[in-house]
Amino acid sequence: MGEAQRIRVIFVDDDSDMRLGSTQALELAGLDVDGFASAEEARSRIHGGVPAVVVCDVKLPGMAGTEWLNEVRAVDPELPVILITGHGDIAMAVRAMRQGAYDFIEKPFSSEHLVTVVRRAAEKRQLVLQVQALRDQLENWHGIQGVLLGRSAQMQSVRRTVLNLAATSADVVIYGETGTGKDMVARCLHDHSDRRRANYVPLNCGGLPEALAESELFGHEVGAFTGATRVRIGKFEHAHGGTLFLDEIESMPMAVQIKFLRALQERSIEHVGSNKPIAVDCRVIAAAKEDLKVLSDRQKFRADLYYRIGVAFIELPPLRERREDIPLLFEHFVLLAASRYQRAAPMLNSAQLGELMAHAWPGNVRELRNVADRFVLGLFGDRLNLTAGSHPQGSSLPEQVEQFERSMINEELRRHRGDVGLCAKALGVPKQTLYDKMRRLRISTDDFRQEN
Repeated sequence: MGEAQRIRVIFVDDDSDMRLGSTQALELAGLDVDGFASAEEARSRIHGGVPAVVVCDVKLPGMAGTEWLNEVRAVDPELPVILITGHGDIAMAVRAMRQGAYDFIEKPFSSEHLVTVVRRAAEKRQLVLQVQALRDQLENWHGIQGVLLGRSAQMQSVRRTVLNLAATSADVVIYGETGTGKDMVARCLHDHSDRRRANYVPLNCGGLPEALAESELFGHEVGAFTGATRVRIGKFEHAHGGTLFLDEIESMPMAVQIKFLRALQERSIEHVGSNKPIAVDCRVIAAAKEDLKVLSDRQKFRADLYYRIGVAFIELPPLRERREDIPLLFEHFVLLAASRYQRAAPMLNSAQLGELMAHAWPGNVRELRNVADRFVLGLFGDRLNLTAGSHPQGSSLPEQVEQFERSMINEELRRHRGDVGLCAKALGVPKQTLYDKMRRLRISTDDFRQEN
């Protein structure tokens, strides 16, 4: 989830023995620590976005810990400040927490308790910084990258294919499961083409009654059938000069497929109730959940129509196969929902992020967006409870483990721009082990070195 920064602990206590013992305990726990005897000495380490956690004694020479708390929060309200208090200072510490302190530790405390509280604060700080990095990235992304979101190799390939095909007049078939964003890809093909100034006309063939399909596509004349009281311009004609997007084309009635094929071949249509041909110049983009070639072999889709529209193909990966994109997409949807509902954009905790990454997402990006909406509306507790029945149908445990490994390795390679040594260190595995896994998973460093 974004760039993971190593969090430092800024430990402030004027008692040298306390400071030494505490910093050593934190360092033994694997944390980076800087010790200071006063708030004034530590002040220069504080700035907006600093990857740090502050641990500060309440009673200090010069500026008191509670006074420094207010100063720190003025610089960065999200920076966790943990106060160290004596027994008589508990009431004051509770007031400080109401003013924004992350937590307080009462003297005397054990090393284990100190490490636990600091680790929890560091985890929260890292999540805050990662979310902010994602938000900054979203704000800086423009064009197709800001619409077809994702840093995975699959989405980079999709964006390249879309830009390559957008400049042509070729008809395109987009394959993908429900909720993978086929309509957004079709819109991008239109928006990045020379036809973008003309109409983009979407039509869902799955929700089209057979009796009205021909009229909806080709239009009709007055009196063409009962209820036809005025001339109607069909979708095909309305898309003249632009793009006609046919979603769920596999559900188009067979009788309509014959007339649609003729319209495609001749680039002209006739209104229902008229024999006058009307020339139409439009690009056709079709989307399907099933393989049209397989359907045509089963005689459930016209083979001649398949070969007519099957010029270029774009396959959209399901969300479960590009899990490294989940944090970025979720944050994008959270920001959209916060704006739409006029709510503050909340932040995930680590358990919730883990649930997002583990879920199978049968509804793909559309399902993720719905979860983000509910998250902004405050309909979840500390857990999202997404795991029930979540693994992909037919997906074995080894397959799920392989998907998770691929996601983690891809994310670290992206962060370290293809440097296998740094990636191995971040993942906590020997370099040779990582190379073995990359060969098995067919992961190449080339794609990550070429990223911006």
